[in-house]
Amino acid sequence: MGPAGSFHSARRLVKCRTKFRTSPWGTSVTHAAITGWGKCLPPNVLTNADLATFLDTNDEWITSRTGISERRISHVSLEEMAYVSSMRALAAAGLDPADVELIVIGTCSFDDQVPNQASGLQVRLGAKRAAAYDVNTACTSFLYARSAANAVIRPGGVKNAVVVAGELISAFMDWHNRGVCVLFGDGCAAVVLEATDKVEGLLGEKLGCDSDARGTLIVKGMGGRYCNTGRPYGETSWIFEGPEIFKRAVLGMSGACADVLAAQGYKVDDVDVVIPHQANLRIMDAVAKRVGAPADRMFVNVHKYGNMSAATVAVALVEAIEEGRVKPNSLLLLPGFGAGLTFCAHLVRWGERTTPLGTTDVDLPPSDRTALEIVQGYLTKAG
Repeated sequence: MGPAGSFHSARRLVKCRTKFRTSPWGTSVTHAAITGWGKCLPPNVLTNADLATFLDTNDEWITSRTGISERRISHVSLEEMAYVSSMRALAAAGLDPADVELIVIGTCSFDDQVPNQASGLQVRLGAKRAAAYDVNTACTSFLYARSAANAVIRPGGVKNAVVVAGELISAFMDWHNRGVCVLFGDGCAAVVLEATDKVEGLLGEKLGCDSDARGTLIVKGMGGRYCNTGRPYGETSWIFEGPEIFKRAVLGMSGACADVLAAQGYKVDDVDVVIPHQANLRIMDAVAKRVGAPADRMFVNVHKYGNMSAATVAVALVEAIEEGRVKPNSLLLLPGFGAGLTFCAHLVRWGERTTPLGTTDVDLPPSDRTALEIVQGYLTKAG
């Protein structure tokens, strides 16, 4: 296939001209196009050299194993990052927050579990009409949250939704464990979905869970089983079986990609950009090889942000748009993998517009500490 935008074949033009699909109940079903997008990355950068000041590690050790050079550490709450990214996405869509009908947040690092994270964002946005709920499937939470919102829009339950994916994972990190803490970072992004009669947005999805191996990734200290045990909340230890996670991540994401492409009648050569979960460069390379996707069609930003869990695919999607990788009518493939062990892949048809309708001045407050100073604070509290 040639450059993005040159993929039009007679078969695909027929697909693009189809206005409606029919539900099992015989009623017309709309689609949920992405009309707005925005990201929020904390300004504080934690480099590999910073990590080497308190861990037995170095830049070569980290980059050779993960492809990660730096990551962001947030000085604000998850709600604050979600608010900024949502306002940017709403401005890009030209949608007033008061007109939002649904808010879905994908995360595993809640500011509060009760009340839910999405209700706090509803208050910040002034979206009084909106239903609001959270989705937690760890690193796949953005894609699962998008599936959930899509399922409400298509039969006409709501006309629009804000889907947010973000993590403040640094607050729950075991900063003494070099095998884990070098991998993760904080960040957030959001998209606006709106009902349309055009064949845009989510064309197909494959969701799954390799639960017999869920014990390979456990964050001890997060959850009710640790209450009243003498362990301070937020003091964690991580079970992270890297080789097994690597193997299952590659199989899960590549298998989901093959399934969703086959179900929709496409081949990998039809895909313009693959935007995978940014966990580890070697995992992404292995997925690309198994799927048969050329390296120049893979979007990679893991070197800048590390693994932001739920936020990785969302932030990568926004940056792919900003960098001109997503063209009008592009076909996108978005695979993910996370604790549980959840896996998924979305096949997305982009619309005509790749530029925001508007912008906003909303931004994070300035930070009075460096990323390393924030992490040193976590280390001091953890003893």
